[in-house]
Amino acid sequence: MLELQQVAIGYSGHTVVKDISFALNKGQIGCLLGPSGCGKTTLLRAIAGFEPVTSGSISLLQQIVSSGTVQQAPEQRQVGMVFQDFALFPHLNVADNISFGLGQLSRPARKAKVQQLLQLVGLPDLAKRYIHQLSGGQQQRVALARALAPQPKILLLDEPFSSLDSELREGLAREIRQILQQLDITAVMVTHDQHEAFAMADMIGVMQHGRLQQWASPYQLYHQPANRFVADFIGRGVLLPGTVLDNNTVATSLGHFTQPGTAELAPGTAVDVLIRPDDIVQDNSSAIKATVHSKAFRGSHVLYQLQLTSGDTVQSLLLSHYNYSVGEQIGITANLDHLVIFPRLAVQQTAVPV
Repeated sequence: MLELQQVAIGYSGHTVVKDISFALNKGQIGCLLGPSGCGKTTLLRAIAGFEPVTSGSISLLQQIVSSGTVQQAPEQRQVGMVFQDFALFPHLNVADNISFGLGQLSRPARKAKVQQLLQLVGLPDLAKRYIHQLSGGQQQRVALARALAPQPKILLLDEPFSSLDSELREGLAREIRQILQQLDITAVMVTHDQHEAFAMADMIGVMQHGRLQQWASPYQLYHQPANRFVADFIGRGVLLPGTVLDNNTVATSLGHFTQPGTAELAPGTAVDVLIRPDDIVQDNSSAIKATVHSKAFRGSHVLYQLQLTSGDTVQSLLLSHYNYSVGEQIGITANLDHLVIFPRLAVQQTAVPV
């Protein structure tokens, strides 16, 4: 349905995105995830046709719509767009907002289409309301219905939940995902929030400085990050210092871990091992002891910052009925199904931010 091949975009000699390639099949939902200024919105606008590409190509249904020599107009691409600020018309009611792009239909057909979409997005009784009379979540649903009304081949969403309260975002993302799956619509969303991306997308592209660092499923991004940036940006954890031994083994202050493939690194190589909070299990019988350095209550769980006797720190997410005090010593075990290892940088970065 959508394919990007080595796309680059630039302005006045400055490259904003470079060498971007990925594809989505019909009905798949993709997400461009990354910090502000990484080029994800510029790339989304290029897919929509609002920005030209300087090299590479963008294809919809195996037809090139953007390249160094081709620039198909946005209105010819059959692409729908949900903007960050929703861009709804305040002087029109909900029904008129949704039917704005349906002028080619008869009045009865427009009315039927609007009612069908309102039912789909869960607002069947709000056709006569004005935009200022709606909550943020309701406005988001109206914006979605308006974008879906012309039956686009692909839907683009630019930071669609950024103006909503944080507790609404994941739930609404899941609802919109169900709607898009029901309609079998291909979609691409842009966000800086990994929780929204995980709730919404089948495939996620993590971007940094205008480049695609990894294009993979949410599971692969979390458990098999391609590099340090992806490991840092996705999830929470630490990079624990270690040393490669013989027989595919890495030695760390948490013990020795074995995984095929480690032997590709020469014995004695200094590495960093990615340790997620869910890798650290409380175990009073363990010989490995750690001191609670700090704790953060998360409702059903508590996130503990633990200091090992080596001075290294790890994090552990434990059920909240384990209520350990700061300064208390507990036994822990590292339960790693597989290792994520990076050769040590000259300047070691041990903390992985959220």
